[in-house]
Amino acid sequence: MSARILQINTALQEASVSISADGLLMGERINPAQQEHAGFLQPAIAELCASMNMALKDLQAVAVVNGPGSYTGLRVGLSAAKGICFALKLPLILINTLEWMAKCNQHQATELICPMIDARRMEVFTALYDQSLHPVMDPQAMILDPSSFQERLLHQSIAFVGDGAQKWQAICENPHAHFPKTDLNASALSILSIQAFNEEKFADLAYSEPFYTKDFHTGK
Repeated sequence: MSARILQINTALQEASVSISADGLLMGERINPAQQEHAGFLQPAIAELCASMNMALKDLQAVAVVNGPGSYTGLRVGLSAAKGICFALKLPLILINTLEWMAKCNQHQATELICPMIDARRMEVFTALYDQSLHPVMDPQAMILDPSSFQERLLHQSIAFVGDGAQKWQAICENPHAHFPKTDLNASALSILSIQAFNEEKFADLAYSEPFYTKDFHTGK
């Protein structure tokens, strides 16, 4: 039997629910309006299951993108995921938003890849990964200035992606910094989800909390 995983992503502006089977994306529903994520989730999950002629009881796990990102969005997504897992006794998988963004854009990294989430003003949530997605710099909140990443950019090429990369591009003049068009997709989430499932990297249902990185980041 294939491992079917429900994937919930409400961390950023666009929300999605998707179902994968053994790491392959099978179906997806998307909502672009950030303020409507809470009302979108349950009907979208029901519609997606119906379109695939399956029930929630046919799932083997639930994965949720768990931060950093929108404070409200993270809470909405994790609450929905935990509710389904509690009801059906399914394992819960937590996916870091920045790792997912890096996976989506892994093909764009010549040496390092740096996902950035806009956290207002000149602050971003960010991390650094190598081409194999091994962490080089752990997820953190960072206030950008022209000297940010200066030492690494002396010797390495970095691809910056995400909505936070736009304001970094405006003040960065280093030729080793690249700003490719950001790709965000559920196929990359499917790969991360099945990897965690196969390695049994499951979260504690009772004590799991969103990974805020700092106190909170509200949606615009």
